[in-house]
Amino acid sequence: MIERMKHVGVYVSDLERSIVFYRDVLGLELAEKLAVSEDLQLAFMKVPGDDGVAVELVWGKSVSNRDGKVNHIAFQVHDIEEVLEGLKKAGVELENQVPRDILDGKMRVVFFRGPDGERLEMVES
Repeated sequence: MIERMKHVGVYVSDLERSIVFYRDVLGLELAEKLAVSEDLQLAFMKVPGDDGVAVELVWGKSVSNRDGKVNHIAFQVHDIEEVLEGLKKAGVELENQVPRDILDGKMRVVFFRGPDGERLEMVES
């Protein structure tokens, strides 16, 4: 029935600010930007070279940040220490100052916040 995941939608208060954050801080690329109407705009951010799941940034005059806001978006990384240093240098709000080991050390995670307070996670496994 389901073939694959397509995207994760996140409500944002400032579309351009969020595009800059996801591009410049997280390294995603803007795959597509659409104006559904004058009051609703979308931006799809993807990992470069990966046609997998996109982060859909949703801005609209009538969109409420409290309606179904995503709990978190997770990104797979190779070197979580290096990524964490980059987040610190960018002044990102961190939930974890050091990576947390989970699943008996099989994974290391760091949680942090995006520009609208959205919860994001980096995972090294």
